[in-house]
Parts: sequence; structure tokens; C-alpha cells
Amino acid sequence: MNKIGEKSFFGSIDWFTVILWFSLCLIGWFNIHAAVFDPEQPGLFNLGTNYGKQSIYILTALIIGFSILIIDSKFFISASPIIYIIVILLLIAVLLIGRNVGGNQAWIAIGSFRLQPSEFGKLATCLLLASYLSNQTQKHPNKKTLFISTLIVLFPVTLVMLQPDTGSALAFFALIFVFYREGYVGNGLLMLGGLAIFLFVMALLVNQWLLICILLLICGLFAYNLRKKRKYLINLGILFAACSLYVLSVDFAYEKILQPHQRNRIDIILGKMSDPRGQGYNLNQSKIAIGSGQLFGKGYLQGTQTKYNFVPEQSTDFIFCTVGEEWGFVGCLVLISIYVTLLIRLINIAERQRTAFARIYAYGVASILFFHFFINIGMTIGIVPVIGIPLPFISYGGSSLWSFTILLFILLRFDSSRKGLNG
Repeated sequence: MNKIGEKSFFGSIDWFTVILWFSLCLIGWFNIHAAVFDPEQPGLFNLGTNYGKQSIYILTALIIGFSILIIDSKFFISASPIIYIIVILLLIAVLLIGRNVGGNQAWIAIGSFRLQPSEFGKLATCLLLASYLSNQTQKHPNKKTLFISTLIVLFPVTLVMLQPDTGSALAFFALIFVFYREGYVGNGLLMLGGLAIFLFVMALLVNQWLLICILLLICGLFAYNLRKKRKYLINLGILFAACSLYVLSVDFAYEKILQPHQRNRIDIILGKMSDPRGQGYNLNQSKIAIGSGQLFGKGYLQGTQTKYNFVPEQSTDFIFCTVGEEWGFVGCLVLISIYVTLLIRLINIAERQRTAFARIYAYGVASILFFHFFINIGMTIGIVPVIGIPLPFISYGGSSLWSFTILLFILLRFDSSRKGLNG
């Protein structure tokens, strides 16, 4: 432990963030209890129920979190490659000996507990990415560094996709914000990414050739205004050609790469199909549950959609439905406010770090948490497709809770020792 840690260990910890973390854990625990409440097993600590097991997971997370806080922060820097390799081996192992649940071979059975390595993959990737980028001696970002960094992210993504677990795989791409903060990705590339998403959606809603004609018209208007600047005209022509080819490839990618259930979920979100009793059942019931809570909710353990199991995966992917039904708009607003406060706090923590490793890692943590928070809540209210990822610290599950806790507490450990590390 460094000297600063020895002198004022408890005073240097960001206790406000710890309180936010613990608040989310408690909110999750009570809502898991409400989601799968069994009158015959009413106790919050009944280990025969999910809420009883979650109490053990929370207690274990507390032990893990505070154990991390007493470990020298330099350990995580030196151990980052080893942690990454161990998690990669686990991701390979799950493909060979993993248990298949719901079509995904994503869990390794350890007695009655199921370990999900993909949850820890995000932790390992954040650590190794921070280690690699912080060790670069170049003053300016270069393509070689970006290429190797991208491989660090894509390697676990590929293994997770083989399970296949699309939701967990997509979470890794939130690390694009790390590349942006460190200068490896500029505004132009982010705008191209946004354009690609927009054109993908439009190509599914509008005839492709009509869309290309619209693009041609828009480019023509720009070309007229830039007619005296030949360099820009060439770039505009290249952009139009690339966008046209991309639009024409959407149908192929949509039909050949995405699974049927994934296409159906997107079609439902876009309003191309209505299937309230089939593929759209989860989303339809989710909206009913959240909407029925109105302003103040129906009250704790009073949710009818929850009580009669209308919403599948109530304690995991759709736990936000329980919050909406029983606590209403006010409860949802409180929960979202806690998350937003936590994310803002993480950004502030990131910017006050004195080492590149800690700053890069902090942005990785914030990016992963933001992606899970936005996508999970978004899919329960119907603004993004249902891809099945947990709500951090809220959803039922040991792997999820532990991985997010370790992610957060390693950052808190770096923050608590930042004055004792060289910038």
C-alpha cells in the first residue's frame, strides 16, 4: 500500500460513490423480492428464492469491494494482462463445457451457481486497454496503436458472439468513448457512425433506391454550394458512393447476419410488424407494467403484472418493469437520477486522475455502465430492440453484480491513491 493509503486510507475513498453503489444494490434487492415474491417463502433472506440468493451476492460484493480497496492499486496495473488471459480462457472454456440456457451457451456451472464469463470480459478488457494505451510513448495517436487496441476489444467480442450472446458483445463497443476521449477517434468518425446507424434504419423503412435518390439530391445540393472547391467535391462523391453501397448491403446483412428473433425485435421497434403474443410479447407486457404504475405506482408487492408473471425475466433483464409498476414515474425518476449522478461522478473521477491508466480505465467503466443503463431501460420502454442485458447493480445475478462491483471498486482504489502515483 502506498504512503498516502497508509496515512488516510478511509478519508481518501470517494464515499459518495460507494453510497450510490450501495443504494442501487438495495433498490435491486427489494425489487427482485417484489418481482418474484413467493408468499410461502416471504423472508428477504430465504436462500431458496432469488431474492435470498441476491442478499448473499450483495454481501459477497461488499466483501469483494472493500477487499479491492485495501489492495495496492499498482497490482491491477501489473496484473491486467494476466486477468485478460484468464478471462479469455474462461470464454473459450464456456464454448466447450458451458451450460446452454435459452439458446446461449454463456454459463459455466459451479455447483448450483452459474458463472457468466462474458460479464468479467468487460472488466478484463477495460484493464488491458488502459494498460496498453497508457504505455504508448507517442505524443500523438497513431493507426498502429488504434489497430492493436481494437484487437484487444474485438477478441473477447468474437468469443462472446460465438455463444451467441449479442447483448453482451455489443456492450464492448461502448468503449468507443474511451478511444474518443484519448483522441484515437475524432468527431468525424463518430458522425460517420451515427450516419451508418441512421442509414441502416432508413434502409429498413424506405425503398433502398428511393433512399439513394434522396442521398443523391442532398449531395447535389452540397455539390452546388461547393462547386468551386474541387477537393470537397471529390470527398463528397466518395461519401455518396460509400453510402449508396452501404444502403444496398443492408438487406443482405439484415437477412444473413441477424438471427430471425433479432430481426423480429427490430421490426417491432420500427413498427413494421405487430406481434403482441409472440416476439413482441415481452415488450408489450413491459410497457403495460410500467404504464400501469402511473405517477406514484401501485405500492410495494402490489404489482399485478409482476405478481402474475406477465412479464418474462422480471428479476433480470426486465427488472425496470417492477420499478415502474410498483413505484411509478416518481420511482423511475429517482432510480434514473441515481444512475445519472453516478455516471457524472465517474466522469469527474476520471478527469481528476493523475495517471493515464487510471483515466482511461475510468472512462471504460463509465462507458460500460452507461451502455447497460441506457440499453436496458431503453428496451423495457421500447426505444431500442430487446437484446437481453442486465441493469447494473439492480438485476438479479451474481456474475453481473460482482463484475460491475469489481469494475467500480478498482476505479475507487485508483482514485483513493491518485496522489501517491506519478502523473
